[in-house]
Amino acid sequence: MGQHPFEFSYVFEYFVRLLPSLRITLYIVGSSILFGLIVGLLVALPQLYRVPVLQRLSRIYISFFRGTPILIQLFLFYYGMPELLKLAHIDVSKTPTLFFVILTYSLHSGAYISEVIRGAVTAVDRGQVEAAYAMGMNGYQAFIRIVMPQALAISIPVFANVVLGNLKDTSLAFSLGILEITGRAQTIGTLSQRFAEIYLSLALLYFIICFVLERLFFRLERRLLRHEQSSDAERRLRRIEGSIFGRVAGAAKLRNKEARL
Repeated sequence: MGQHPFEFSYVFEYFVRLLPSLRITLYIVGSSILFGLIVGLLVALPQLYRVPVLQRLSRIYISFFRGTPILIQLFLFYYGMPELLKLAHIDVSKTPTLFFVILTYSLHSGAYISEVIRGAVTAVDRGQVEAAYAMGMNGYQAFIRIVMPQALAISIPVFANVVLGNLKDTSLAFSLGILEITGRAQTIGTLSQRFAEIYLSLALLYFIICFVLERLFFRLERRLLRHEQSSDAERRLRRIEGSIFGRVAGAAKLRNKEARL
């Protein structure tokens, strides 16, 4: 608890003071997701194509990063990697802390993204790929034209969860001295002793960022699924038309039968 009574006016003041540190948070998130996509794709490929040794290594990698807290991973890479590299006579003592933070978050995100890619690709109906082969497409063309558009649309909701989780996990970077928005909030709170106001400002800032990202991903998902939605609408229309024509034809047969009688 702070040493001062709660004053709502400080919430807006601290909100503005936290905004400059948002750049570091977004930089960590953007960089780690970008590199995580590359790592995730490289890890997912051995599982999709069932490469014997690499498939086992990729499973170990995924199990480690999904099965251990990211705070421990931060400490392992920040304190453990320099010690291991010293054995190879490589000095990384002057490497910026931000490098280890982005490296850890990239590998952490890559483990989850690899599962997103694997699940999305395997969710596409195999019959569509076989039909593409029957039409003369090769493996690359079938993947680019048939599998990838559908897999991308399927993966958007889960990928959005990965990005939002990564954004909230960046608050742990303060444990290594990175002054992102959570670290900045901790510093301001310690100096002002107004912890309720500063953490309420921090919560509002996280909420706004997450809300904006969520809406962007939702719009992207709707855009990618617009062809599938239009196809569903066409199928429903054909079923309705078929039922109408069926009833009309049935009524006509009934009238013809009654006329003969």
